[in-house]
Amino acid sequence: MEHLINQRVKDIEISGIRKFFNMVAHVDDLISFTIGQPDFPTPEHVKNAGIAAIEQNFTSYTHNAGTIELREAACNFVEKKYGLHYKPESEVIVTAGASEAIDIAFRSILIEGSEVILPGPIYPGYEPIIRMMGATPVHVDIRRNQFRFTLEMIKPFITEKTRCIVLPYPSNPTGVSLSESELREIAEYIKNKDIFILADEIYSELTYDQPHQSIASFLKEQTIVINGLSKSHSMTGWRIGFLFAPECITKHILKVHQYNISCATSIAQKAALAAVTTGIDDALVMKKEYLKRRDYVFKRLSAMGVDAVKPDGAFYFFVKIPDTIALSSFDFALKLVQETKVAVVPGSAFSEYGEGYFRLSFACSMELLELGLNRLDQYLRNWN
Repeated sequence: MEHLINQRVKDIEISGIRKFFNMVAHVDDLISFTIGQPDFPTPEHVKNAGIAAIEQNFTSYTHNAGTIELREAACNFVEKKYGLHYKPESEVIVTAGASEAIDIAFRSILIEGSEVILPGPIYPGYEPIIRMMGATPVHVDIRRNQFRFTLEMIKPFITEKTRCIVLPYPSNPTGVSLSESELREIAEYIKNKDIFILADEIYSELTYDQPHQSIASFLKEQTIVINGLSKSHSMTGWRIGFLFAPECITKHILKVHQYNISCATSIAQKAALAAVTTGIDDALVMKKEYLKRRDYVFKRLSAMGVDAVKPDGAFYFFVKIPDTIALSSFDFALKLVQETKVAVVPGSAFSEYGEGYFRLSFACSMELLELGLNRLDQYLRNWN
């Protein structure tokens, strides 16, 4: 019966990140710099709120958009943190992680033949949904611009078919963010055009050199903001995301969300409420540790002589494979595992514009970073 499967589904592939991780996960004593998951436990008060929800039998459906208490708290969170103003009754949807928020946003705004502009390299979670909608992903090669997805890079790719521009910042896989002036330029140019901005800000609480600025501050009426608690509160498995947009947009996205999952898990919503209220600054402790790791990794990579842009946020380095190594990024990463038991993600997992690079996640202990980077250093030396 496989011949009856939707061809668009057959044409997409499992994420290259997961594919490589699954391929090497069986290796004993592997040091993995692959998966983008915080290595901190979920905060105790958040876990306790989840436990209390179960004990109090808070296990029924909630409002499709999420409990009003959580929506109010989520709106308060982004107002205090980023100066954004949304109505909890109608301008926020609690989703099953940021991934579902991206899915329902694209399914609500894209039509057959429309185009979506994305930076390249980019996280692989956008393109498959775009293609399943019959739309076309249009990648912009930002490698020559220090991975900055600025208006100068975007303008040449805007056509009458452009329906959406994806702004993921801080970026996965590069860790690069955008400044207030860069965002303002994009907003002023796009304003009043029939183009949405999908601002994926899931790493907004993990910025190091400047406070996070949302483009929704300048272009709320055309912007769909994606956020969530996976990275900020180490809640990847709880699957709580947030979608913020004007009511004229969310009232339609909510219909897709309703038929997709009905509502986010009630228990996780209670935990999320604790995260964005009493735990509003939970990310600060983690961010302080990530900053130490970032600076350490950058120092080590610089000493190895490899090309890597210091990330503004998130917990990744996107590293150029030395020209002396005549291997694809996949073969490089596979050989690294085989010879050193260190795993990184091949750059090719992040579109064709990631080829020639690898992503290194520093969401692990300093001890593992030191040991893994020692092995990487020796591996690179062996090629010289």
